[in-house]
Parts: sequence; structure tokens; C-alpha cells
Amino acid sequence: MLAPFLIMLREGVEAALIVGIIASYLKQVGRSDMMPAVWLGILTAVALALFVGTGLQMVSAEFPQKEQELFEALVGVVAVAVLTSMVFWMRKAARSIKGELHASVDRALSGSAFALIAMVFLAVAREGLESVFFLLAIFQQSNDALAPLGALLGVAAAVVIGYGIYAGGVRLDLRRFFRWTGVFILFVAAGLLANAVKAFHEAGLWNGLQETAFDISHILPADGPLGSLLSGMLGYRDAPTVGEVIVYVVFLAATLIPFLAPASPATSRAAARPARQKV
Repeated sequence: MLAPFLIMLREGVEAALIVGIIASYLKQVGRSDMMPAVWLGILTAVALALFVGTGLQMVSAEFPQKEQELFEALVGVVAVAVLTSMVFWMRKAARSIKGELHASVDRALSGSAFALIAMVFLAVAREGLESVFFLLAIFQQSNDALAPLGALLGVAAAVVIGYGIYAGGVRLDLRRFFRWTGVFILFVAAGLLANAVKAFHEAGLWNGLQETAFDISHILPADGPLGSLLSGMLGYRDAPTVGEVIVYVVFLAATLIPFLAPASPATSRAAARPARQKV
């Protein structure tokens, strides 16, 4: 439940931040009359995400066992790709996103209302489709019955925080928020990737490195209270194979080190420059 909650909280805050910047700028330039176009873009993007998620879930239910395992593995790989790209994109774009959005709104306002609808739609749809693939991967690889509730609570909390930021009543250190939720997401992604390796094996496509790396089921069983929590959050397994451990560790080493590395002064100045010019 905690993993879907935190992921949807982050995705929701990211989307709310984008929408809030757009709404604030429209108010600032005296174009609040364009807010219906913003809401139409949001609703259309949410509808697309729901349609894609429902469609993928219905299609996968018709697959035979091996095809279901393959589908689960592919969804896991896609989820890892979009989650990883998401955290690195926000790390890079956080300093300049406000200026870039202001410039995009200016371009949209110089055209028709459809241009603004399309801009908002693309921004929110990106977050929505990322969430769809993450939730599909989590629901397929986890037995946590409370996972859907956690996702809904995360979205609800994000809406409240997003409105608070827009209204000025909530002060959130977004840089720190995105940094530490990004670290958590990378651990979640590592677990999804390790589970994808297991699913590829069960689909008959990967049979290497299947020896048990270690077995601590007598110390921390995966079906126990703490084991279930760690399994739902981080993909914990009490008796993983060598291949799963290698994938988990290599992925974390390849992503956490560059993600946590401080940005170079030149990169920081380049990222901050567009924001100063546009705000």
C-alpha cells in the first residue's frame, strides 16, 4: 500500500505543480478565461490514462499462463523505464520548468484555445501514462489487496497539496521532496526489474542464473508482516535467484550514483537561466 501511495503522491504533485504553474500564469497575465481549456486538457488526459489502463488489464486477462508471465515482464520493464526517466527528468528540469511552462503558455495563447488544451493534455497525460504502467506492474507483481487504496489516497493527498501550493497556504520544499521520493522510486524500480527477470524465466525466455543466491526465509519470510511490506514496497524476496540479485544491485548502482551526485555548477547555471529569463 505504501509504494502505490508514495508513487501516486509524487506523480500527482508533479502533475499538480505543472497545472498550478499554468493556472497561476494565466491569472497573472489576465487570461483566467482560458481555465476551461486547462480543465478540458486535464480531463481528457485522465480519461486517456484510465482507458489505456483498463484496456491493458482486460487484454492481459485473456492471455494463457505463459503469455501472462511475458506480459507481466514487459509491463515491468516499461514501468522501470518510465519511472527512471521520470526521476531523472524532474531532477534536470526542476529549476527551469516554471520558465519553460510560461513560454509554452505564451505560445499557446498566441494561437487558439486548442493549443492550450493540447499543451495541458500532453503534460498531464505523460504523468497519467507513467502511473498506469507503474500501477499495472505493482498490481500484477504484488498480492497487496490494499494497493489500489494506497494509490487512491496518494492521488487525493496530491490534489490537496497541489491546491495548497496554488493557493499559497502550503510551503513544500519541492527540491527535497522530488529528491527523496526519487530515491525511493529507484528502489521500487529495482524490485520491479528483478521481478521482471523472474517473470521472463516463468515465461520460458530466460533460464540463466537461476541458482538461489541466499535464503533468509527463516529470518525474514516474504509472507510475514515485515516481509510483505518490503515485498510490496521494494520487491523483496526471501530466496532470490542469482540473476535477480545481480539485476537489482546493478540497476541501483547505475541509477542511484548519478541521481545523488551533485549537479555541476555549469549545469546548475544552465538550468536556472531559462527560469530567470521567463519568470
